[in-house]
Amino acid sequence: MSANSVIKVGLLGAGTVGAEVARLIQSDQSDLAARSGAAIEVVAIGVRDKAKDRPGVAKNLLTEDLDLVVIHPEVEIVIEVMGGIEPARTLILKALNAKKSVVTANKALLAKHGAEVFAAAKANGVDLYYEAAVAGAIPIVRPLRESIVGDRVRRVMGIVNGTTNYILTKMDEEGASYDSVLKEAQRLGYAESDPTADVEGHDAAAKIAILASLAFHTSVGIDDVFASGISKLTSRDIEIARAIDHVIKLLAIAEVTEKGAVSVRVHPTLIPRSHPLAAVRNAFNAVFVEAKSAGELMFYGRGAGGAPTASAVLGDLVAIARHISFGGLGGRESDYADLPIASMQEVATRYLIRLDVADRPGVLAGVAQTFAQHGVSIQTVRQSGRGEDAELVIMTHSALDKDLASTVAELESLDMVKSVESVLRVEGVDPSDSSSNSAGK
Repeated sequence: MSANSVIKVGLLGAGTVGAEVARLIQSDQSDLAARSGAAIEVVAIGVRDKAKDRPGVAKNLLTEDLDLVVIHPEVEIVIEVMGGIEPARTLILKALNAKKSVVTANKALLAKHGAEVFAAAKANGVDLYYEAAVAGAIPIVRPLRESIVGDRVRRVMGIVNGTTNYILTKMDEEGASYDSVLKEAQRLGYAESDPTADVEGHDAAAKIAILASLAFHTSVGIDDVFASGISKLTSRDIEIARAIDHVIKLLAIAEVTEKGAVSVRVHPTLIPRSHPLAAVRNAFNAVFVEAKSAGELMFYGRGAGGAPTASAVLGDLVAIARHISFGGLGGRESDYADLPIASMQEVATRYLIRLDVADRPGVLAGVAQTFAQHGVSIQTVRQSGRGEDAELVIMTHSALDKDLASTVAELESLDMVKSVESVLRVEGVDPSDSSSNSAGK
């Protein structure tokens, strides 16, 4: 048991999530004590501005001295929900090196410096939990870390950014433009005034780096993730997807390639409407896991917000409090596999390419020949005329990214091709589907 049956907690950050954590610890004291084996008490809350109004948060606990929270002699668990790399990294390392367990929701920090903080936790024999760092209240970190650790995960694919999913849902269901939906998302608080981290895929990249590390027992950092966002998507892209019974989602994907390397990527992706992830709407998140023995698993729920994220933080807090009360430590991260990271150029997937071409004889044959010369097989072609021009929508079979890139580069140089309007990746398509016409094999 903890020395006096009371486990004392220091909280770093009291914004939307931190304030909710503080309120829930106060309001749910008896339940938390019953579940963890000891009373849990917040004794210090580090903030940048003590004067800011935080309803339900005891002002006498607030301090602008963040170090004081970490070095507080009675604190056994430090909860970090302030975000950013620094000073969070320094404070977490200081807490771990002082043999205090840590709960963090800091995806950016873990994606950049995960190996360092995991090593510090292991060296000091304390817990480091971070369920809230990925997909809010959805329990995905612990299942990968503990529940299916005896299985062999083949792939993790998910919608892990609510802002972009909200935008894409509105574009698909209402036919709205990207710019108009982004403004609506900002007005509703789903998107920041500077939405770059969300719409360009950086937020999702940090999350999939964490999940890939857990799934494949290999150290994966943010710099290992290929990221492409949704800001260049057009209403026409959405229309084309709908016409072929697909939907576009910003997917974060981690998988082991045929050559035994780990591929980690984030990009707009067409998936069939029959796929479970296609039904994930608005600001909700979902993670789809494929494992050798367990098969297909899907985790779904609210991926952000004060209450959902605070729920994940409290789950981690109770788990650590149990270890302090009854002994033991949580599962450790492992990087024993040490698999190589695949270059995006060596990743194979399907593609949907939309071309604006001259509407004259021989154009389709010339385009097909270009694909064939670069080893990219065409599965289907849809052509629609519009005056002197035509739109070609081409679905390929699986091809290496480098081969597709060289194909597109040559297409852009052809006189018959006026423009390459868009190139989108396609997932979730049955490779055995041969019901459509194909060319360029």
